[in-house]
Amino acid sequence: MKLTDVAKVIRSKNAGPLQITIDLMFEDRERYDTAAGSQSLSPASLAQLYGLRQDKVRVIPFPQALAIKLVFDRNIVAGDPGDKDVYGTQQHRLLLGVEL
Repeated sequence: MKLTDVAKVIRSKNAGPLQITIDLMFEDRERYDTAAGSQSLSPASLAQLYGLRQDKVRVIPFPQALAIKLVFDRNIVAGDPGDKDVYGTQQHRLLLGVEL
Protein backbone atom coordinates (compact mmCIF):
# COMPACT_ATOMS: atom_id res chain seq x y z
CA MET A 1 0.00 0.00 0.00
CA LYS A 2 1.25 3.48 -0.86
CA LEU A 3 1.26 6.53 1.38
CA THR A 4 -1.11 8.15 -1.11
CA ASP A 5 -3.63 5.36 -0.37
CA VAL A 6 -3.87 6.27 3.32
CA ALA A 7 -3.03 9.98 3.60
CA LYS A 8 -5.78 12.53 3.07
CA VAL A 9 -3.24 15.37 2.78
CA ILE A 10 0.43 15.32 1.76
CA ARG A 11 1.86 18.83 1.47
CA SER A 12 5.16 20.60 1.86
CA LYS A 13 6.07 24.17 2.67
CA ASN A 14 8.83 26.41 3.90
CA ALA A 15 9.70 26.45 7.55
CA GLY A 16 12.00 29.41 7.20
CA PRO A 17 15.01 29.67 4.88
CA LEU A 18 16.76 26.60 6.31
CA GLN A 19 14.05 23.97 6.63
CA ILE A 20 11.17 22.32 4.81
CA THR A 21 8.17 20.75 6.52
CA ILE A 22 5.89 18.11 5.12
CA ASP A 23 2.46 17.54 6.65
CA LEU A 24 0.80 14.14 6.44
CA MET A 25 -2.83 14.06 7.55
CA PHE A 26 -5.13 11.07 7.86
CA GLU A 27 -8.89 10.54 7.99
CA ASP A 28 -8.92 7.94 10.76
CA ARG A 29 -6.80 6.31 13.43
CA GLU A 30 -6.28 3.10 11.44
CA ARG A 31 -4.70 4.96 8.51
CA TYR A 32 -2.64 7.15 10.84
CA ASP A 33 -1.36 4.07 12.71
CA THR A 34 -0.44 2.35 9.44
CA ALA A 35 1.69 5.31 8.38
CA ALA A 36 3.11 6.09 11.82
CA GLY A 37 4.25 2.50 12.23
CA SER A 38 5.83 2.21 8.81
CA GLN A 39 9.59 1.88 8.50
CA SER A 40 9.27 3.83 5.24
CA LEU A 41 8.60 6.99 7.26
CA SER A 42 11.50 6.54 9.65
CA PRO A 43 14.25 9.19 9.73
CA ALA A 44 16.68 6.70 8.16
CA SER A 45 14.39 5.88 5.24
CA LEU A 46 13.44 9.51 4.65
CA ALA A 47 17.08 10.61 4.80
CA GLN A 48 17.93 8.08 2.12
CA LEU A 49 14.97 9.13 -0.03
CA TYR A 50 15.86 12.83 0.19
CA GLY A 51 19.64 12.42 0.08
CA LEU A 52 20.15 13.85 3.56
CA ARG A 53 22.00 12.75 6.65
CA GLN A 54 19.70 11.02 9.12
CA ASP A 55 20.32 13.67 11.78
CA LYS A 56 18.87 16.28 9.38
CA VAL A 57 15.43 14.59 9.35
CA ARG A 58 12.84 14.74 12.12
CA VAL A 59 9.57 12.81 12.22
CA ILE A 60 7.06 14.35 14.62
CA PRO A 61 3.86 12.35 15.19
CA PHE A 62 0.69 14.12 16.34
CA PRO A 63 -1.70 11.26 17.15
CA GLN A 64 -4.31 13.62 18.62
CA ALA A 65 -4.62 15.32 15.22
CA LEU A 66 -4.07 12.15 13.14
CA ALA A 67 -1.07 13.86 11.56
CA ILE A 68 2.67 13.46 11.12
CA LYS A 69 5.04 16.37 10.49
CA LEU A 70 8.34 15.75 8.74
CA VAL A 71 11.05 18.39 9.09
CA PHE A 72 14.11 18.43 6.82
CA ASP A 73 17.08 20.73 6.69
CA ARG A 74 17.41 22.30 3.23
CA ASN A 75 20.50 21.50 1.19
CA ILE A 76 20.43 25.07 -0.16
CA VAL A 77 19.17 28.14 1.70
CA ALA A 78 15.83 29.31 0.28
CA GLY A 79 16.40 31.88 -2.44
CA ASP A 80 20.10 31.17 -2.90
CA PRO A 81 21.38 30.42 -6.41
CA GLY A 82 20.49 26.83 -7.25
CA ASP A 83 17.33 26.78 -5.12
CA LYS A 84 14.62 25.37 -7.38
CA ASP A 85 11.73 25.57 -4.92
CA VAL A 86 12.00 28.72 -2.80
CA TYR A 87 8.58 28.15 -1.19
CA GLY A 88 9.15 24.44 -0.56
CA THR A 89 5.83 23.52 -2.14
CA GLN A 90 7.12 20.71 -4.35
CA GLN A 91 9.21 18.81 -1.81
CA HIS A 92 6.48 16.31 -0.97
CA ARG A 93 6.59 14.77 -4.45
CA LEU A 94 9.15 12.11 -3.50
CA LEU A 95 6.70 10.75 -0.94
CA LEU A 96 3.99 10.11 -3.52
CA GLY A 97 5.54 6.78 -4.48
CA VAL A 98 6.46 5.59 -0.98
CA GLU A 99 5.24 2.12 -0.08
CA LEU A 100 4.27 1.63 3.56
